[in-house]
Amino acid sequence: MPHDLLAELTARAQSLAPEERAQLAEALLASLDPHVADVEASWDIELKRRIADVEQGSVALVPIEEGFARVRRSLGT
Repeated sequence: MPHDLLAELTARAQSLAPEERAQLAEALLASLDPHVADVEASWDIELKRRIADVEQGSVALVPIEEGFARVRRSLGT
């Protein structure tokens, strides 16, 4: 790609709103590794499942300090 085109694309991308730049960055990164989109989609499904579990009351929420304490105990630290 000629340097001038790359410089122009960079300048135009930087003039986008932050959310649009983030969307562009995600699209460019996904184009480098097509598996990224699959991983992102899997995480979206998992996050929706976890949110639904919390909203339905089917999981018990634990305060963060208690959670950290449990992890420390399980690691023996």
